[in-house]
Amino acid sequence: MKSAKRPHGLGRGLSALLGDVAREEPVAPTAVAPPSTKAIQSIEVALIQPHPEQPRRHFDEGALQELADSIGKRGVIQPIIVRPHGGGFQIVAGERRWRAAQRAQLHRIPAIVRDFDEAETLEIALIENIQREDLNPIEEAEAYRKLIAEFQHSQEALARLVGKSRSHVANLMRLLDLPAPVQRQVIEQKLSMGHARALIGAPDCENLARTVEAKGLSVRDTEQLVRRAKKGDGAPGRKRPAAARDDDPDIAALEQHLADILGVKVDIDYAQGGNGTLSLHYSTLDQLDMLCQRLSGERI
Repeated sequence: MKSAKRPHGLGRGLSALLGDVAREEPVAPTAVAPPSTKAIQSIEVALIQPHPEQPRRHFDEGALQELADSIGKRGVIQPIIVRPHGGGFQIVAGERRWRAAQRAQLHRIPAIVRDFDEAETLEIALIENIQREDLNPIEEAEAYRKLIAEFQHSQEALARLVGKSRSHVANLMRLLDLPAPVQRQVIEQKLSMGHARALIGAPDCENLARTVEAKGLSVRDTEQLVRRAKKGDGAPGRKRPAAARDDDPDIAALEQHLADILGVKVDIDYAQGGNGTLSLHYSTLDQLDMLCQRLSGERI
């Protein structure tokens, strides 16, 4: 796929884009204006299609029905954003409002038309969902991966784009290393992001995840469960630390602190006498490159 040009100014956030709304003309049920205009238009719902790569995949049915009931009484207060596509329009931001409008049996919906390219469309959709906190961790991670794979964004550039830290982006993308059933548990909010991070790289991850859900284990309990599973999964004759550290809160806190700084999973095993092992786990070459730069002191 040909790389799309990278837009300028998106780092300002969605509020900068929607700042034009206050200066737009009122919604009027007139014919669709040319795509180049900046006025809010009243567009037939049937002419609008969702973007197939929309970051948000999961829509809560109850919340969607509540929005539809509200729209049925008061209409769509905030216009959606679309771009010309084929003989109609494609949603850039506001798919949930569009879905709710359909449920409310509206025939037209207010929209702002912008001539965005593919990269801009995905970036704005990602920014909008993140600012509204509409994405679950897996959806957000998949959106980051797509922007890196198809449009050559670095993790650092993505972090600036969405107003997050680089470690946040890296930690989310590590969730994609989890088996699909475990990712589904995260999407369905049966496991938190903290639980999911603790399960990355664990032996028999799916069974452990089911145990965590069934017993309602805390994140700290999950971390201890994973450590015990890793020790039990070791090769015969493998030398283990002389001192058990499963219940050492200081070591666990240090692991978490280093993981937040480096954006990768960190394991610390120590033995009597002060010697031990510090393990850094990476899942992509980009993460390895980042670790090498940090350890060598080079500027990232």
